[in-house]
Amino acid sequence: MSTRSSPLLDETSKRIVEHLQADGRRSYAAIAADVGLSEAAVRQRVARLLEAGVMQIVAVTDPLQVGFPRQAMVGVRCSGDTTEVAAALAELSEVTYVVVTAGTFDVLLEVVCEDDDRLLDLLSRRIRAVPGVTSTETLVYLKLIKQRYDWGTR
Repeated sequence: MSTRSSPLLDETSKRIVEHLQADGRRSYAAIAADVGLSEAAVRQRVARLLEAGVMQIVAVTDPLQVGFPRQAMVGVRCSGDTTEVAAALAELSEVTYVVVTAGTFDVLLEVVCEDDDRLLDLLSRRIRAVPGVTSTETLVYLKLIKQRYDWGTR
């Protein structure tokens, strides 16, 4: 997702986003019927929302079923410019989520790996080798209980 500030959304755009959060494959015609616009107008609004980085339309997979049985959250403590460290960590292919935080950790990463050996390699040789990383703490996922993306808009 973009880090740019998102434009204020009118109520119609918010409803379009909520439709796509519930079902990213919902047709523009079905959305148009609900929000009171033409199909072409919905298509244009969706294109603008995508271009502005307000939303993405993606297929969310179950990592276990697509070959990534090892998932973890990695807390990273840094020295120097935290955003530069976070940007460098974001370049690692196994890293799927990066946030700069306040508190115990400076950066939180979510990672997915094929196995424990690859997780160990990622932690030992790649994450800890990033300039500015001073320490890490890894929380290995044992079972995913809830993952949702339909929180709506405000």
